Amino acid sequence: MLMSSQASRYAHQLLDARANTRLLPLLSSSEPLSVDDAYDIARRVLDIRVAQGEQPIGRKIGFTVHKTWSQYGVTDDVRIPIWAHIYDSTVRFAEDNHGKQCLAGALQPRIEPEIVFKLGQTPSPDATIDELAECIEWMAHGFEIVACPFANWEFTVADSIAAFGLHGTLIIGEPHVLSSATRHNLAQILAGASVSLSSSTDSTGTLRAAGFFNNEADSPQHALWHLHQLLKTQPQFAPLQAGEIITTGTWTDAYPIAAGQTWITAFSGVALPGLTVSFV
Repeated sequence: MLMSSQASRYAHQLLDARANTRLLPLLSSSEPLSVDDAYDIARRVLDIRVAQGEQPIGRKIGFTVHKTWSQYGVTDDVRIPIWAHIYDSTVRFAEDNHGKQCLAGALQPRIEPEIVFKLGQTPSPDATIDELAECIEWMAHGFEIVACPFANWEFTVADSIAAFGLHGTLIIGEPHVLSSATRHNLAQILAGASVSLSSSTDSTGTLRAAGFFNNEADSPQHALWHLHQLLKTQPQFAPLQAGEIITTGTWTDAYPIAAGQTWITAFSGVALPGLTVSFV
């Protein structure tokens, strides 16, 4: 287990690398780094960012169970979803589902199309998946811009947890308040949905990917439930609370992005508009 002073040192190194757009050696390259160690570093990161004036407003979930792990540079055998805080400084809303995002300072940025929930109620500690759905106030589509401070996007799962869960920025489209009927059928609705992801550098778009979930257990709602369960084992972090924004994992591979590109999504099977975001 990491000494408290070492966890704090790693937290400062990660934040410095982010601030100065600088790559770091893998934390796990100098000494063994467990998942528990990584969440201890994440706790130090949270404390430092709050002390600097940022406010946590929710969580990101990464590496949900449908991923093709080898395409994310994961070099160890751990296969678990992860989570990290998102902040008022890292979340944007796209007006009319169109946005512009500056990539200056982003380390090796990639784009991920996701489903975003906002909790309108605090879940009970033992909430089931269906009871968690009743706590969701709205659902939206979002782009998470992930960033990696490690060369070639290669890391262990523990490294990625410590490095802010690879979270850079979350761009959220128009929120849709859920009806009671939609909450009741949310798992089935999302299991039948799909998204297309396209990019362009001029007036011609190129389809890059199509994403969907294989079954109801491999879904944003299940990812939310897993996070709720995991937090019960992590007393150093607050449980899920009303008002939190939760982004639930990518529907496609994470694609490298660059200034001058515009990325576009379209959904089928679910009443959500796509997003169009241009990067500068």
